[in-house]
Amino acid sequence: MIERTLTFVAIVLSVIVALGFILFALEDVDRASDSQVGEVFRFQEAAPTPAGEREREQRHGDVRELIDDANDILLAPFAGITDTAGSRWVQRGVPALLGLVVYGFGIGFLARYARGRG
Repeated sequence: MIERTLTFVAIVLSVIVALGFILFALEDVDRASDSQVGEVFRFQEAAPTPAGEREREQRHGDVRELIDDANDILLAPFAGITDTAGSRWVQRGVPALLGLVVYGFGIGFLARYARGRG
């Protein structure tokens, strides 16, 4: 029972992190004309500023904002690692990769461990 729950949680969290990064990547490809707005409000960071959060809410629909908010929460422990990085791809990619490792591999490992112990 606990194994299935942990596996389900690992998959859901990994999908949220991956989907958040994929949506960022798609948006970043289309952002060439909006680069100044993104730099000013910094809404494309893993942990956006309050002004960036408001800008992001205006730009994205309800479903996308829900994914972004969940992604912000899941990646908050890792966002500080890349604060000084000059590239948005590093600022989003490294926390996303760490999130996938921790949530996908880490919780998946716990699920496999629980199966062996149960």
